[in-house]
Amino acid sequence: MKLIGSLTSPYVRKVRIVFSEKKVEVDLVLDNVWAANTQINATNPLGKVPCLVLDDGEVIYDSRVIAEYADTLSPVSKLIPDNGRERASVKTWEALADGIMDAGILARLEATLRPPEQQSQMWMDRQMGKVQAALNQMAAQLGENPWCHGNQMTLADIAVGCALGYLLFRFPHIAWQAQHPNLDQLYQKLMQRSSFIDSIPPAA
Repeated sequence: MKLIGSLTSPYVRKVRIVFSEKKVEVDLVLDNVWAANTQINATNPLGKVPCLVLDDGEVIYDSRVIAEYADTLSPVSKLIPDNGRERASVKTWEALADGIMDAGILARLEATLRPPEQQSQMWMDRQMGKVQAALNQMAAQLGENPWCHGNQMTLADIAVGCALGYLLFRFPHIAWQAQHPNLDQLYQKLMQRSSFIDSIPPAA
């Protein structure tokens, strides 16, 4: 299998961590979707990463779909519960974490792709407001629990860890660690795992 992605995408990082935790080998093929010579459209018409190319050539895209598929490939480290209510809880955590990354990326693109005179501060403030609201919700839901859901690491924790890591990478001025020490405690615990360490994005 080939995973097409970049080293800085938090969605790609999430999928890479899932494969690592599942002990499933996958080849990472680097592609910059913003470069003129990008090849991503040949496999994903949406032009987005991550994109998983299976051994038979079938293509799977969207990080949530890939993560769910990867969880079926090995009995090691079950990350998504089978039970409907439990499963929905983990997937809701993932949606919340992905929402932080979605909003952060939209704000970053506004600030980096548009010339200053065309940038909308209202738009950027709206996106960062979503980030702050999601952080507040995450902290409230986590409380004093050791994990986002249940008594072991799940996809919920991986997604949250990637979202928090993305904020540290692209928005270091956001003081979420001081505001939400319980989230920081979870993040520091995740950062002791080789799957998280090996997928740290390179310095921009």
